[in-house]
Amino acid sequence: MVIKTAEFVKSSGKWQECPEPTMPEYAFIGRSNVGKSSLINAMMNHKDLAKTSGTPGKTQLINHFLVNENWYLTDLPGYGYAKVSKSIRRDFEKLINNYILNRKNLVNIFVLVDARHSPQKLDLEFIEWCGESGVPFSIVFTKADKLKPNVVIKNVEDYKVELHKTWEDLPELYITSAEKKEGGDKILDFIQTTNEFLKNNNVNFDE
Repeated sequence: MVIKTAEFVKSSGKWQECPEPTMPEYAFIGRSNVGKSSLINAMMNHKDLAKTSGTPGKTQLINHFLVNENWYLTDLPGYGYAKVSKSIRRDFEKLINNYILNRKNLVNIFVLVDARHSPQKLDLEFIEWCGESGVPFSIVFTKADKLKPNVVIKNVEDYKVELHKTWEDLPELYITSAEKKEGGDKILDFIQTTNEFLKNNNVNFDE
């Protein structure tokens, strides 16, 4: 997919305030220091479309971007951020859960996990919740440039082993590097193929 246009639309504090659900939507989520904004910017060829920060937990609202004037990219708040109060963390979780379960044009969630680490409890719990909720998702490994390729492969394999304990078939897996702009093209190819399928099958989100 060639990115011709990518523009910020709005930030929403509730899922009901999101843009009208008239186009396919793809959400990106992960732990608050996973490099989500950097990956989005690399994919969109725009260095500051999504706001990056040295302070984890910067994204606290649902941020919508319109891409090529025919689909939405959604930047969701990070989960599991420890340095906020429990009440704020619960608000984040409620915001995220309500958005995911009620947004009828949401086609797929890209769950970002840090390729540098072994399987993390919070990531596995969120992935499990997506499965139990019947939410289509893919797993995106970030920061692959920070490790030697063989170490990245081992960490990905460790995730597969862990996931196979409860999953028979695994979702799509992507290995990415925002720094080197690697892997994002495969995600965009998936989005393009899915959008074409929806269009060819006359899927109407307004119904």
